[in-house]
Amino acid sequence: MSSRTPSPHFDSIDALIDHLLADPQREAVAAEIGALRSIYGDDAVSLWRLPESSEYASGNGTRNQEAKGTIRYEVATTVSPPSDPSTDHPLTLLVSVPTTYPESSAPQLQLLSRYIGSYGVDAALFGAVLRTYISRDGVEWTEGGVCVFDGVEWVREHCVQWLGEKMTQAKVDEITREDEKATTPESKTPEALESVEKSQQQDSRPETEVHMPEGVEIVVAEPILDRKSVFIGRACSITHPSQVPQILAHLVADRRIARAAHPIINAWRCRVGDNMHQDNDDDGETAAGGRLAHLLQILEVENVLVIVTRYYGGIHLGPDRFKHINQAARNALELGGFLDAPGAEAHNSGRKKGKSTRTKK
Repeated sequence: MSSRTPSPHFDSIDALIDHLLADPQREAVAAEIGALRSIYGDDAVSLWRLPESSEYASGNGTRNQEAKGTIRYEVATTVSPPSDPSTDHPLTLLVSVPTTYPESSAPQLQLLSRYIGSYGVDAALFGAVLRTYISRDGVEWTEGGVCVFDGVEWVREHCVQWLGEKMTQAKVDEITREDEKATTPESKTPEALESVEKSQQQDSRPETEVHMPEGVEIVVAEPILDRKSVFIGRACSITHPSQVPQILAHLVADRRIARAAHPIINAWRCRVGDNMHQDNDDDGETAAGGRLAHLLQILEVENVLVIVTRYYGGIHLGPDRFKHINQAARNALELGGFLDAPGAEAHNSGRKKGKSTRTKK
């Protein structure tokens, strides 16, 4: 490969494109920038201006790399939370393109936005974006192929998911705080009274750590929100009925779960030898456990425990609550891959709700 001349200073993104078009080996980079402008808008792609106060102003780091031909530009786009698709939150990315891209090197993306919505970008999200092209779950780059657009879209999807989790957690925290503030005279509905009573009972329990059975992983699906109530589905594999009480005790030991109006609505099926063992528990939500047991039966899944936690938001949902409980459970089963087992494939719709989060103790 022939050596490339250093990139001069550019006054505009158009000047950068013209410069790249003059080099046959960088025409693909120029065409990609043009494609990004056509997709996100002409004003969405701009040159990255290094702040004069930056540590790089002395000639180190970025400025020195630019002298070697590295191209850097910004892409400004938006993300919308899953719960409110009509609301756009700005998102700005820095794209760094080395001289050897796309022949033998991948680009690098970096979050320039410090906030997405009202939530500060944390180290985990920042690092995930940096690893867009080297992470197993990121974007696959192949030699000679341009991939900035794929990377930007992957980051947008990842940020939407991150934002949804932050908003859901904030909602759960708000409901938990409301439960803590609730008093019997102010909470007149039976479910609200039950929530306060459960919270008081849970707080009186000794805070002892309850370990999970060896090798058991709990899959947590994305919460379902409706009129201030939150439904969270969990699922895990079990090999013997004796594991169920230990798993449920482990969950209830988490004060955040224990404070829910109905922390561990559950059902399970487990085959031991030629015998099928099964049971369920409403956890105060009449008939909910039986409905979960029926769901496991019609899906023909075995050796699995499914749990749904319901945080009550103060508004009666009527029959809708059972719909959400079943959907939360099914989402967890799908995310855990339990519907991929033989006998369950015919019932698997292939739709996955949210992201799976695994915890292993």
